[in-house]
Amino acid sequence: MFILKEDLGTALYSYQIEEITEGNDDIVLQAIAAAETEVKSYLTANNKREWRDGRLRYDVKKIFGQRGAERNALLVSHTATIAKWYIVELCNADYIYQHAKDRYDRAVAWLKQLAKGEINLEDLPLLEIGEQGANSPTNIKEPFIFGSREKFNHE
Repeated sequence: MFILKEDLGTALYSYQIEEITEGNDDIVLQAIAAAETEVKSYLTANNKREWRDGRLRYDVKKIFGQRGAERNALLVSHTATIAKWYIVELCNADYIYQHAKDRYDRAVAWLKQLAKGEINLEDLPLLEIGEQGANSPTNIKEPFIFGSREKFNHE
Protein backbone atom coordinates (compact mmCIF):
# COMPACT_ATOMS: atom_id res chain seq x y z
CA MET A 1 0.00 0.00 0.00
CA PHE A 2 1.09 3.54 -0.76
CA ILE A 3 -0.09 4.89 2.60
CA LEU A 4 -0.40 3.12 5.92
CA LYS A 5 -2.74 3.55 8.86
CA GLU A 6 -0.02 5.59 10.59
CA ASP A 7 -0.07 8.09 7.70
CA LEU A 8 -3.68 8.96 8.50
CA GLY A 9 -2.41 10.85 11.55
CA THR A 10 -1.92 13.89 9.31
CA ALA A 11 -5.63 13.97 8.56
CA LEU A 12 -7.37 12.40 11.55
CA TYR A 13 -6.37 11.66 15.14
CA SER A 14 -5.86 7.99 15.97
CA TYR A 15 -8.48 8.09 18.77
CA GLN A 16 -11.02 9.43 16.25
CA ILE A 17 -10.22 6.59 13.84
CA GLU A 18 -10.67 4.08 16.68
CA GLU A 19 -14.00 5.62 17.75
CA ILE A 20 -15.43 5.87 14.24
CA THR A 21 -14.37 2.41 13.11
CA GLU A 22 -14.90 0.82 16.56
CA GLY A 23 -11.41 -0.65 16.32
CA ASN A 24 -12.08 -2.45 13.03
CA ASP A 25 -8.88 -2.16 10.99
CA ASP A 26 -10.62 -3.66 7.95
CA ILE A 27 -12.63 -0.44 7.59
CA VAL A 28 -9.41 1.59 7.70
CA LEU A 29 -7.70 -0.62 5.13
CA GLN A 30 -10.74 -0.45 2.85
CA ALA A 31 -10.78 3.37 3.12
CA ILE A 32 -7.06 3.52 2.30
CA ALA A 33 -7.49 1.21 -0.71
CA ALA A 34 -10.44 3.29 -1.97
CA ALA A 35 -8.46 6.51 -1.55
CA GLU A 36 -5.47 5.12 -3.43
CA THR A 37 -7.73 3.95 -6.26
CA GLU A 38 -9.35 7.37 -6.48
CA VAL A 39 -6.02 9.21 -6.56
CA LYS A 40 -4.69 6.80 -9.21
CA SER A 41 -7.75 7.47 -11.34
CA TYR A 42 -6.89 11.17 -11.51
CA LEU A 43 -3.31 10.52 -12.57
CA THR A 44 -3.96 7.75 -15.09
CA ALA A 45 -4.14 8.78 -18.74
CA ASN A 46 -7.08 7.55 -20.77
CA ASN A 47 -7.82 7.28 -24.48
CA LYS A 48 -9.39 10.72 -24.83
CA ARG A 49 -7.78 13.04 -27.33
CA GLU A 50 -7.27 15.70 -24.66
CA TRP A 51 -4.56 13.54 -23.04
CA ARG A 52 -2.40 14.15 -26.13
CA ASP A 53 -2.29 17.92 -25.60
CA GLY A 54 1.22 17.86 -24.15
CA ARG A 55 0.36 17.42 -20.48
CA LEU A 56 2.61 15.24 -18.40
CA ARG A 57 1.76 11.56 -18.12
CA TYR A 58 2.69 10.19 -14.74
CA ASP A 59 4.03 6.69 -14.16
CA VAL A 60 1.29 5.71 -11.72
CA LYS A 61 2.70 2.24 -10.99
CA LYS A 62 6.06 3.69 -10.06
CA ILE A 63 4.54 6.50 -7.98
CA PHE A 64 2.36 4.16 -5.94
CA GLY A 65 5.13 1.55 -5.70
CA GLN A 66 7.27 3.91 -3.62
CA ARG A 67 7.52 3.39 0.13
CA GLY A 68 8.54 5.44 3.14
CA ALA A 69 10.51 8.62 2.51
CA GLU A 70 10.60 7.98 -1.27
CA ARG A 71 6.93 8.98 -1.55
CA ASN A 72 5.84 12.46 -2.54
CA ALA A 73 4.71 14.13 0.70
CA LEU A 74 1.97 16.17 -0.93
CA LEU A 75 0.50 13.15 -2.69
CA VAL A 76 0.61 11.18 0.60
CA SER A 77 -1.22 14.04 2.34
CA HIS A 78 -3.96 14.23 -0.28
CA THR A 79 -4.37 10.45 -0.32
CA ALA A 80 -4.68 10.47 3.48
CA THR A 81 -7.27 13.25 3.26
CA ILE A 82 -9.34 11.22 0.83
CA ALA A 83 -9.00 8.13 3.04
CA LYS A 84 -10.17 10.28 5.96
CA TRP A 85 -13.27 11.14 3.97
CA TYR A 86 -14.11 7.48 3.47
CA ILE A 87 -13.70 6.82 7.20
CA VAL A 88 -15.64 9.89 8.34
CA GLU A 89 -18.62 8.87 6.18
CA LEU A 90 -19.43 6.47 9.02
CA CYS A 91 -19.41 9.27 11.59
CA ASN A 92 -22.35 11.53 12.39
CA ALA A 93 -20.46 14.32 14.16
CA ASP A 94 -21.26 17.45 12.14
CA TYR A 95 -17.96 19.26 12.69
CA ILE A 96 -15.76 16.35 11.71
CA TYR A 97 -17.96 15.55 8.72
CA GLN A 98 -17.97 19.12 7.36
CA HIS A 99 -14.24 19.53 7.98
CA ALA A 100 -13.52 16.24 6.18
CA LYS A 101 -15.80 17.18 3.27
CA ASP A 102 -14.09 20.54 2.82
CA ARG A 103 -10.63 18.99 2.83
CA TYR A 104 -11.79 16.21 0.50
CA ASP A 105 -13.15 18.77 -1.98
CA ARG A 106 -9.87 20.69 -1.90
CA ALA A 107 -7.83 17.51 -2.43
CA VAL A 108 -9.97 16.43 -5.39
CA ALA A 109 -9.77 19.90 -6.95
CA TRP A 110 -5.97 19.82 -6.60
CA LEU A 111 -5.78 16.34 -8.16
CA LYS A 112 -7.92 17.48 -11.09
CA GLN A 113 -5.56 20.41 -11.66
CA LEU A 114 -2.60 18.03 -11.55
CA ALA A 115 -4.28 15.69 -14.03
CA LYS A 116 -5.09 18.55 -16.43
CA GLY A 117 -1.51 19.80 -16.32
CA GLU A 118 -2.43 23.13 -14.74
CA ILE A 119 0.03 22.32 -11.96
CA ASN A 120 2.95 19.88 -12.00
CA LEU A 121 5.06 18.04 -9.48
CA GLU A 122 8.63 17.82 -10.67
CA ASP A 123 9.57 14.82 -8.53
CA LEU A 124 6.85 12.44 -9.74
CA PRO A 125 8.07 9.83 -12.24
CA LEU A 126 6.85 10.34 -15.80
CA LEU A 127 6.10 7.86 -18.55
CA GLU A 128 8.42 7.95 -21.53
CA ILE A 129 6.75 9.26 -24.68
CA GLY A 130 6.87 5.95 -26.58
CA GLU A 131 6.38 3.73 -23.53
CA GLN A 132 3.59 1.18 -23.78
CA GLY A 133 1.55 0.56 -20.69
CA ALA A 134 -1.92 0.26 -19.28
CA ASN A 135 -2.08 3.97 -18.62
CA SER A 136 -0.32 5.17 -21.77
CA PRO A 137 -2.71 5.82 -24.65
CA THR A 138 -0.13 5.45 -27.42
CA ASN A 139 -2.38 3.40 -29.67
CA ILE A 140 -4.62 6.37 -30.48
CA LYS A 141 -4.75 7.23 -34.15
CA GLU A 142 -4.58 10.82 -35.29
CA PRO A 143 -7.96 12.52 -35.50
CA PHE A 144 -9.74 12.55 -38.85
CA ILE A 145 -9.12 15.84 -40.65
CA PHE A 146 -11.61 17.19 -43.13
CA GLY A 147 -12.11 20.32 -45.13
CA SER A 148 -12.49 21.54 -48.69
CA ARG A 149 -10.34 22.85 -51.49
CA GLU A 150 -9.82 26.52 -52.07
CA LYS A 151 -12.60 28.16 -54.02
CA PHE A 152 -12.05 27.86 -57.81
CA ASN A 153 -11.62 31.14 -59.59
CA HIS A 154 -11.56 31.54 -63.46
CA GLU A 155 -8.98 34.31 -63.50
